[in-house]
Parts: sequence; structure tokens; C-alpha cells
Amino acid sequence: MRSSKSRSRNKNRNNRPSGGNIINRVFDSSGPDGKVRGTPQQIIEKYNQLHRDAQLSGDRVNAENFAQHAEHYTRMLAEAQREVEQRREEQEAQNRERQAERDRERQERAKAQEAAANDPANAEQPSSAGFDQPIIDSNDEKDNGLVETPEEKPKPRARKPRAPRKPKADAPKDSSAPEAAE
Repeated sequence: MRSSKSRSRNKNRNNRPSGGNIINRVFDSSGPDGKVRGTPQQIIEKYNQLHRDAQLSGDRVNAENFAQHAEHYTRMLAEAQREVEQRREEQEAQNRERQAERDRERQERAKAQEAAANDPANAEQPSSAGFDQPIIDSNDEKDNGLVETPEEKPKPRARKPRAPRKPKADAPKDSSAPEAAE
């Protein structure tokens, strides 16, 4: 039983277990009747078919040989499926633990918010990132320790120059009004 990957690619990984999914991996199996290539399930089916054919032809030795080859791949496939199932169960357990932790955190935050809403004077101020923040009294507006920046100052509105008023056409000129310059 040799994987279809070339030997040169496997030389640098000889001592490490292959972490791939062998359920879908393609193998080259060198059996008594030549090479059989495919996934473990396909190889099992092929060897079972060869086993039946050998039994029907009366060749008990080859029938037993094919049955043993099929059994080998059956065991290998069953072990791989157990490992996949075990990993899936471990992941589900981890996900349940994470979800339970998130639920506990939500409940704690909800309790803290409820306590703050019911009694704001005695409620603890939640701090960000676990650091204690100084509480600044906002009643002292003149000297709060903050520096006023240009972005905070309100910008004065630029006034548009007014267009000169046009005299009304209907109004007669008043001769008694002093004229400024002539």
C-alpha cells in the first residue's frame, strides 16, 4: 500500500504522520492481480469483486488473498472514520464550552447593566481593557484638565456681503432728501 504521491515529495516528511484525510485520498495498491488505484472505499469494492470472482472460479488461494486485501483497507477506512468522528466530537465539545462561556459573560454584563440602571450611585463603572480609569467630576467645567483644540472651537460664520439695495421704482424721488455728493 503506497500513496500515489511521489517519493520525492515524501522524503522530507518521513517521520511526521500524515494529517490528511485518508478517506478521500487516492492510493495505489499492489495486489496479486496488479495495481488497484482509488480511494479506500473504491479499493475495498474492487478487492471484494475480485474475491467473488476468484470464489466463483474455484481459486480459494486468490479468493482468500483478495479478501485479506479488502479487510486491510476496511480496517484502515474504519480507523480513519473513527478519527474523523472523534475530532468532530472534540470540536463540538469545544464549541459548546465557548458558547457556555459567552452566555455566562452576557449574563454578567446584563446583571452589571441592570445593577447600574437600578442604583447608579453605587454601581461599579465598567472599565475598558481591565485598567482602572480615573473618574473625572464633570461639575467643574472651568478647569477640567482638558485642552481646547481648534477642532472643538465653533467656527465663526463668514458673512456674505449684502448686495446693495435697489431703489424701488414706484417711489418718487424726494427732493427734500439731501443728496450726498454732487
